[in-house]
Amino acid sequence: MLSYGPVTQTPLAVLQVDDMEVRVTLHTVSDGVEYLGRLFFAEPGWTNNGIPDRGVVPGRTPADVEARARDLRPEELAQRWRRANAEKRRFHGLRHLTLEFLSRVRYMNQVGVSMRSGLLDADGASQELLLTEQQMIDVVRQMRHLAGVES
Repeated sequence: MLSYGPVTQTPLAVLQVDDMEVRVTLHTVSDGVEYLGRLFFAEPGWTNNGIPDRGVVPGRTPADVEARARDLRPEELAQRWRRANAEKRRFHGLRHLTLEFLSRVRYMNQVGVSMRSGLLDADGASQELLLTEQQMIDVVRQMRHLAGVES
């Protein structure tokens, strides 16, 4: 969800799902065209926003999004909680390495752009690109050890 303004967080409900209390919060933001709401589900004791639902609740105004979200029946919210919980990230180690790899790709691109625009000398940039490439190879080699490992 691309944000064009502040995210509004609205406490929506507290559900009893599978003998567990689940806090439901609506996060609303404008994408420049309309307002979009996303539900987040958190269990007791969680200090973060919780697990996001993959679906969005659209509306013309923030109040419209909130009204649509409040129209969801408790059974529908419970279904969305189960879906979000089933799809939450489980492979944190591999995710961390993936983010590290992507940051190296971005860095490599910055070095290349700086070199081509004359901000960095070719020899220094070439060495930096080789070093970054080797770091990326090292990250990729670590990935196979974390593939399929839940954490």
